[in-house]
Amino acid sequence: MLTDNNIEKYRYTLVPRDPDVLLKDRPTAGGANPTQADYDLYQLPFLDIELIRRSKGLHSEGAQRAHLQLQPQGLHLRHGARAHAFSAGKYDPEAYYLCCLFHDIGTADRYLSTTKMSFEFKGAIVAREFILEHGGEEDLADAVCEAIIRHQDIFVKGGNITAVGQVLQLATIIDNVGLHANLISKPLIEATVRAFPRLQWANCFAGVIYKELALKSWCHTSTFEVLGWKEGIASNFARDVKENILMNQYDQSERMLGVRCG
Repeated sequence: MLTDNNIEKYRYTLVPRDPDVLLKDRPTAGGANPTQADYDLYQLPFLDIELIRRSKGLHSEGAQRAHLQLQPQGLHLRHGARAHAFSAGKYDPEAYYLCCLFHDIGTADRYLSTTKMSFEFKGAIVAREFILEHGGEEDLADAVCEAIIRHQDIFVKGGNITAVGQVLQLATIIDNVGLHANLISKPLIEATVRAFPRLQWANCFAGVIYKELALKSWCHTSTFEVLGWKEGIASNFARDVKENILMNQYDQSERMLGVRCG
């Protein structure tokens, strides 16, 4: 049962789904005239508790196999760490950290090519089952599951979303395409990319987008694409990922050093 305490703890508190509505007249941390206090990367609660360790695959063989199949060099875990770093806020750190770690688990080969479900939905189910199997309470598992299911509802304008779900959407879209980058300061972005290098994340994630679209043209990722998208048509989403002006400078630096995604 969803308790009143857990509504607040796991941030089932509602916020507008549309970021333009949510952020209207709100202060920002970046831009020419920042009006929000900056924070340091190492002030964040990078939790070291059993459930988090197991979710990283450090103590659970099954989870370890799953994460190793995501992309070479732990790219998705680094993307999750950057999303975590971009989203300091008043929410349960365990719930949000788990959202970040698991939100792309559905793109692992063992899931992406073996289910007809969209990767967000399959990944959300995998995360929920994992959390419950490893002692997490149902309200925690459900909060993570719902946030992951909805983390690419980018074009939904009406209605509400949970606070933790909105934070996950904003953080991942900042890292993927640079949208809403004025919410965070440049020093924090730079510190985060140093701590969790992108390793040509844009190229790798764009490849995942094309792979899912080719496997299941009905997938949720197709909401970014032209009506009736099929193989041979360029992907709008993959283009936006590869043309991420915010992060291109860091990817370019890695290219000069010969860093590759796989």
